Amino acid sequence: MAKKLKQDISIGANLKKHRKASGLTQDEVASCLQVQGLDVHQKIISEMELGTYSIRVSVLLALAELYGVIVQDFFDGIERSL
Repeated sequence: MAKKLKQDISIGANLKKHRKASGLTQDEVASCLQVQGLDVHQKIISEMELGTYSIRVSVLLALAELYGVIVQDFFDGIERSL
């Protein structure tokens, strides 16, 4: 019998940690993303950090650039559950 992978892994805590380390508010992050043409509002940033919103790859890449980290940093400490 094949093992099932855990379908959803939340990186919300890491997103919040890196946002705070960058000294940005959720509103400021949303504004920066909107300037880049991404339709992201403060509520979506909040939901991403709570782990209740599925993050698009384009947004994840933009957040990494904004926070000055690599995408892998968002997955630090996350274990792959089988």
